[in-house]
Amino acid sequence: MTDIHPLLPQDAAAVAAMRQAASPHKGEVLGPEARPIFDAMLAATSPAAGIRIEPATVGGIEGFWLRPDTARPAARMLYLHGGGYMLGSARAFASFAGQIATRNGADTFVPDYQLAPEHPFPAAIDDVLAAYRGLVADGAERIVVAGDSAGGGLTLALLSILADERKRGTLQPVAAAVMSPWTDLALTGASFETRAEADPIFTRGTLQAFADAYLQGQAATDPRASPLYARLGGLPPIRIDVGEDEVLLDDSVRYADRARAAGVDVTLAVWNGMPHVFQSSLDRLLAAEQSLNAIGRFLHQRLIAAADSPTRLDA
Repeated sequence: MTDIHPLLPQDAAAVAAMRQAASPHKGEVLGPEARPIFDAMLAATSPAAGIRIEPATVGGIEGFWLRPDTARPAARMLYLHGGGYMLGSARAFASFAGQIATRNGADTFVPDYQLAPEHPFPAAIDDVLAAYRGLVADGAERIVVAGDSAGGGLTLALLSILADERKRGTLQPVAAAVMSPWTDLALTGASFETRAEADPIFTRGTLQAFADAYLQGQAATDPRASPLYARLGGLPPIRIDVGEDEVLLDDSVRYADRARAAGVDVTLAVWNGMPHVFQSSLDRLLAAEQSLNAIGRFLHQRLIAAADSPTRLDA
């Protein structure tokens, strides 16, 4: 199913102002020196009410627990932050991830996976896999996974790795939700041309620099780095939210098409006029709130359904 959401009149002025503010910086190539600025931007997301934030280590990976007051026993969310594999931190994304955690009612672990260029591929996906296995070892019975941008790519790569381990009895996630996922580090999507002017933030060059720093000569089509090229059969239900005004639009559209062809239950929501990971602008955009509410409902419903199911989802 594909949902097309029109640009809301209430959001038009805010989007125009955001575009004007971002335009002088469009196409800038960022390095590790941008980490404090990026973290400050994400940390400005309004925190959700009723969330406790606790430093923790899961599966040997440091990060933070986000614990909603209404959390249900044995239900967990693994949230994977974005930042082009070079930027971002679990603490900076705590408020943003907490907005999803409070909407689905699951204790949420946000891992501080290792960042490039100091720790190139496959360090990030190896850390994410370790964190997931740590959740299982700690007694999680129902797990959902969510992420944005590069974290969305990690989410989808993780799903395929876990699906390949199904026959070994690995507990499978019951659902996943991703926002503007980066699924193709080879940068072959047509939207790099068709949405080049519309995207207020990224250019092909910006993303190429991120990809080069992360891959450091390894294949961009490795499915652990680019889940568009992974085997997609046997994955849990997935929700994908993406802005129409972003060069990564086709990373979502093509992944959704391939996953559906493999028999996966995929909901693709395309938000007209919206930029990359617009959900982080919760205080400015009504579409951000609507998208987060839909993501929260989707994950909540899957966790409830899994709790009511008489069969194990890893069978």
